[in-house]
Order: sequence, then C-alpha cells, then structure tokens
Amino acid sequence: MLFHSYVFLSALPSGPSRRLARLGLALLTAAGLAFTPPAPPKAPRVRTFTLRCQATVPVPPAGTHALDLWVPVPHNDPSQTVADLQVESPVPYKIERGAFGNTMLHLRLPAMPTAPLVLRFTARVSRREHLNFPAGQPGKSRPAPADPDQARWLAPDRLVPLDPQIRQQAREVVEQAGAKTDLDQARAIYQHVVGTMTYDKSGQGWGRGDIYYACDVRRGNCTDFHALFIGYCRALGIPARFSIGLPLPAGRGKGEIKGYHCWAEFFTPQTGWVPIDASEAAKDPARRDYFFGAHDENRVEFSRGRDLTLTPAQAGPPLNYFVFPYAEADGKPLEVERVYEFEDLAVAP
Repeated sequence: MLFHSYVFLSALPSGPSRRLARLGLALLTAAGLAFTPPAPPKAPRVRTFTLRCQATVPVPPAGTHALDLWVPVPHNDPSQTVADLQVESPVPYKIERGAFGNTMLHLRLPAMPTAPLVLRFTARVSRREHLNFPAGQPGKSRPAPADPDQARWLAPDRLVPLDPQIRQQAREVVEQAGAKTDLDQARAIYQHVVGTMTYDKSGQGWGRGDIYYACDVRRGNCTDFHALFIGYCRALGIPARFSIGLPLPAGRGKGEIKGYHCWAEFFTPQTGWVPIDASEAAKDPARRDYFFGAHDENRVEFSRGRDLTLTPAQAGPPLNYFVFPYAEADGKPLEVERVYEFEDLAVAP
C-alpha cells in the first residue's frame, strides 16, 4: 500500500494540494486506518503419525461354534489420509466397507481357538485441521454438495428421539436467541450446549449419548454433549452427523491412547458441512469460538453415525457407536481387550 500512496502523491502538483494529501495520509496512518494488505488465509495444520492397534479376543466359552471379530480401521476422507495399513492376524481376514464409508477388519473362525486370539494393525495417518470458516469471517464458508446420506442425518437415533418434547426444547433455544437462519440456529444450539453442560464423567449414565440424560443432568462426556447438539439440530430440520475416533494429546511425541473422542458436523446449503466440537469447547472456554467451525488435527476418525450395522452384519442389535473392536461368540457379545498407541512422525514441510 505504501507504493500506491507514493504513486498517488507523485501524481499531485507541488503546493497546497500535495501538502494536504500528505497530511491526510499521515492522519490515516496514525489512526490505523491506512490500507493494509489482507492477511493470507490460514493453512490448515497437519499432523502425521503412526497408529498401532492390538485387539485380544479371549478364548470363547466351551461349545462355541462361531467366533466373529470386527475391528474399526481409520478411513480416507477430506480430513485424513491413511496409508501403509499393515495387519497381523493368525487367521484370514477381510477389509470390509460399511455404511457411511466406515471401514473395518472382519474375521470369522471356523474352529475355536484354545488360546486368546491377537490381531494387530498399524497405519500411517495424516490428519488435517478441518476449517470451514475463513479466519474472522464466520458464516462466509465454502458451499458443498449435500451428503448422499442426508436423510439419515435428519432421522432420530435410538437414544436421540425427535419427539415433541425435544422439538419444543430446540425451538425454545433458537427463539430465545432470535435465530432465524439455519446457521444462526445451529450457532445458538452450540452456544446453549456449551454454556449449559459440564464435562463430567462422575456417577452413572454418562457416555451413552442419551439426549434425555443430557437434558436432565446437564453433564457428561463428548457423546452426551453431541447427542444434545445433533438432536436439537435435527429437530429443527438441520442435518447433523456424528463421528467418533481417538483423541491425540496436543503435545507431539508418542504414547498410549486410553479413551475415545467424538464430534459433530451440521449442514446448510450455504456453508456445506460445518465442524463443531462442543465438549472440547466446554473443557477449554478460550477455544469456544474456534470449535464452532473447526476440528483440530489432534484426532483420528474411525467411524461415522450411530445405531450401526456392521459388515457382515452382526447378530446382535445395532451398535450405539463403533470405535473399539467388537466380537460375538455364537451371536453373543464377547469382551475384547484393546491397546492403541501413536507415534508422531517428522514430516518435511
């Protein structure tokens, strides 16, 4: 901008006009109103790491005829790239693809093992920060085509019913905020969830993603936070979807990943899919604005959706969510031990 100012002043004849122009430019600069080039768009952060999983299936009960194991595997999508998948299994396995792009390892044993069955996989994952809104411009986003499963993201889940009570509660939230557009209504719901719920895993009932538990108790973990957000959005006709995977500590290094993490997105035709993370915002209020329109790179997604039927279909009921290995012995659930580890990789810029 200094070059343009110089050209402008050079074009003026010497005398009062030029002196007045210099004075005006000086005043604008002093007031911080002089033109400055816009900041370049923020490049999404990328985290590349090795992910290791070990699943241990105990010896099934005596007389078992069939043993099935499904292990969720991270998949490729616009926010993550998965490469070099290596599987160690004592028996043949298949890589299956289920609903919503979910990927899993499946194996079926024709003869019962006499010792615990151990399956391992490793993969290199590059997770990209998912930024929907340009910095400082909330609501001015990149449109995207609708999801082919859009109808599913407007439908209820077993623990997230869309009954008259939930619809009324959702309407009260957006009416109190004076929100009219889908984007403003989703923002009002997000602010309501973050502002009225506490991240608290004490007691019983948390972690199931039960919208009525979240409504009544106003505390829980990520599944409870996002059950409330997703349910209220869907109750108002705003598509919203659930994703689950593993969290990584912000500090780079290596170690074991003890638990899971889940998050959500909502859709408007003007913005496409907008990422939100209400539970992380509640845990870190300084990032409350950031997590409306962003997912950081410190995570890896395993599956999307709830009430899931696996591939091939399990004998039991649909899974509430699919983030850890699941096994059945003659159609009955069998507890599986699991260990997840990560190790950050140095990647040349």
